[in-house]
Amino acid sequence: MACAAVTVFGTAVSGQTPAAKLAPTGTLRAVFLGDNPVQGRVDAATGTISGPVPDLTRELARRLGVPVSIQPAPNASGVIAALKSGAADIGFLAYDEVRAREVDFGAAFIVMANSYLVKAASPLRGSQDVDRTGITVAAVKGQTQDHFVSSTLKQARVRLFDVMPPQADVEMLLTSDAVSAFAINRQKALEAEAIASGRLRALPDSFLDVDQSFVVAKGNSAGLETIAHFVDEMRASGFIKQSIERARLIGVDVAPARKR
Repeated sequence: MACAAVTVFGTAVSGQTPAAKLAPTGTLRAVFLGDNPVQGRVDAATGTISGPVPDLTRELARRLGVPVSIQPAPNASGVIAALKSGAADIGFLAYDEVRAREVDFGAAFIVMANSYLVKAASPLRGSQDVDRTGITVAAVKGQTQDHFVSSTLKQARVRLFDVMPPQADVEMLLTSDAVSAFAINRQKALEAEAIASGRLRALPDSFLDVDQSFVVAKGNSAGLETIAHFVDEMRASGFIKQSIERARLIGVDVAPARKR
């Protein structure tokens, strides 16, 4: 393993180091989804960022021998914009074909489950019950859940929101039957259920398991091989699993190795 690390993080045959490829300014600049607890959380009081993404980014920067800067973005468009403008070197997104037209996807590090959030008295018992006439499914525009429900559901109506409504509004939407279900990642669904104190519940299954992956600006894929080897090492060592456990995430697992 040590030999592999030297090969990956040492000077490349071309003479350009992995640090030069991934952190051309001398600092590894990362951007992630600030509203997605699966990636990371920002402590409102201290500004401290914790979770799998900051853990991995800091370890990658340590191995590259450069300082690190980690910034949250409000949504996937914000991550993509930071990469396109050159404000960030690496980002993190759930894979889908729409986003793959705008950024280059690298190694997947975790798999994220997605579940429907419903009111406690809802007749919906599983994801298989959702795609029916008379059902309205809410999702946030541009997010993974939007891409899935908008392309997959045939009978249910889809209602999109520009941003994720606050908890009180989500409860009102669901308990008033303005929407029948909210499609969000499972971690968020379970957190909303806990806060609602019996008014809401997350359906017990996942309607979509999706990879969370490293991403870079389109055409800027020179460092993706280094990232792939790094993720392989972090997977094999248990680093990613331990990070998930420290963050107390549910509906999240280590992404299996993919053929490249």
